[in-house]
Amino acid sequence: MTVSEIVQDDFLHSVLEVSTLTRDQCMAYFDVIEAPSDAGPGPATMSGKKAHLQLRKQHQLLHSYLSQLRGLSRDAIVRVRDAKQTTADARQEVDELHLHLQNLYYEQRHLRQAITACEGYDHKYQRLPLKSVDDFLQQHPERAEDDENALMIARIHEEYTQREALEQARQGLLKKKQSLMAENKKRREDLASLDRDLEKFMDAAKPIQKLFETDR
Repeated sequence: MTVSEIVQDDFLHSVLEVSTLTRDQCMAYFDVIEAPSDAGPGPATMSGKKAHLQLRKQHQLLHSYLSQLRGLSRDAIVRVRDAKQTTADARQEVDELHLHLQNLYYEQRHLRQAITACEGYDHKYQRLPLKSVDDFLQQHPERAEDDENALMIARIHEEYTQREALEQARQGLLKKKQSLMAENKKRREDLASLDRDLEKFMDAAKPIQKLFETDR
């Protein structure tokens, strides 16, 4: 595989082309320098002038190629700097995206742990003596289309309503009990007071009883 087939960038192709032309021009310039000159007074002078002109022409052409090559070299340096900056910016963006992705993974793992903990939590409502779903739906057929969560909330609400009613009834019975206890206490106190009065009356009647007994 040739270099031109490996290199795909148009700018690098132009650099390779100018480099090849510069190399060929250098070889041509050296050929002119190393070419032997003809001897002789008249023709030698003419041949020397031609050789000098040809050497000057080749030198100018070589200088032109070298100028193009230096210009391409400067452009290549600028392109390399731009490519480095572009690469650095892209790397920074990739690093930021990677960091953001890591944060998302961490948040996902945290949420999964929280969900697992919630699913495994021993909720108090699970220990409530609720009616079975079948019994509840039999009493409330309008709830037949509710999902599991809505049914659970409805069953808990019904249990709460029934317990609230029972608590109110218990409070009413407790008040009635306290009232009866207070009434019984008052009656016992009245009976105790009556017993004391009766004892006093009997104590007061003893002299009279003795008097009747004496008269007999």
